[in-house]
Amino acid sequence: MTPGARGGPPSYVTELGAIVAGALRQLVRQPSHSRRAVAARYWALRALLLTALLAVVIAVLMVALDATEIGWMPPRGTAALWPVRIITDFGKSAYVLWTLALLVVALVLIAAKLGAWRRVVLLSLATRVQFLFLAVLVPVLVGDLLKGIIGRGRPFVGGEANPFNFSHFAWSEAYSSLPSGHATTAFALAFAVSALWPRTTAWMFGYAIAIAVSRLVLLAHHPSDVVAGALTGIIGAMAVRYWFAARRLAFTIQPDGRIVALPGPSLDQLKKVARGALAS
Repeated sequence: MTPGARGGPPSYVTELGAIVAGALRQLVRQPSHSRRAVAARYWALRALLLTALLAVVIAVLMVALDATEIGWMPPRGTAALWPVRIITDFGKSAYVLWTLALLVVALVLIAAKLGAWRRVVLLSLATRVQFLFLAVLVPVLVGDLLKGIIGRGRPFVGGEANPFNFSHFAWSEAYSSLPSGHATTAFALAFAVSALWPRTTAWMFGYAIAIAVSRLVLLAHHPSDVVAGALTGIIGAMAVRYWFAARRLAFTIQPDGRIVALPGPSLDQLKKVARGALAS
């Protein structure tokens, strides 16, 4: 019998289970924000306009630049490109998602050991990291589905730089060029982080652009692929942000429909929580 069953303080496992169950309930509960319909219209319009604009850009790039751009890049396998290969790995969805998932798990495991106010602070941070994880995961899954359906060949698949080399429903690595998975991951993460912490916007989108450029330099994608990846990442992250805002998780909705981040835990609060966790 656990201490909680005898009427004493609940066990660590009980506390942990309650935290996990509560997190899942709040994520799938019915939306409660009174302005969610206004926000849905506001962001649906912007998503539609962004999609229409970038669809035109993608089409123009396919015709006017995709084949030409390949000739500007150094030959595949150039030894001097090793720094670019390191940079591009920071856009791998597996690396980003596993990092965020492990961070959420670590925060929850620590929170279950802490007292009331410290737990609230840490779980507030965990909710934000959970948002980052889902804001990347959802567009990555959508992007993987699109890759298989569209079946666009990567540069030089088939022996030549042909931007119109398609094998629909191929579901193979060679024909998974559109959209770029690295660009999807990087732009989804950039949008999500900057949505929570607007001061990071320039840095995060600088990171995303660097990842996109690295895919071109390494001849892994055409320019239109990375633009399509950026679009997939941003639209997917926008949808996840709306889901959270409609449930008053990490975001709120203003009267005009704009979604803004709620104040999160301060650095001083996190330092106090860290000291408490180390002391426990």
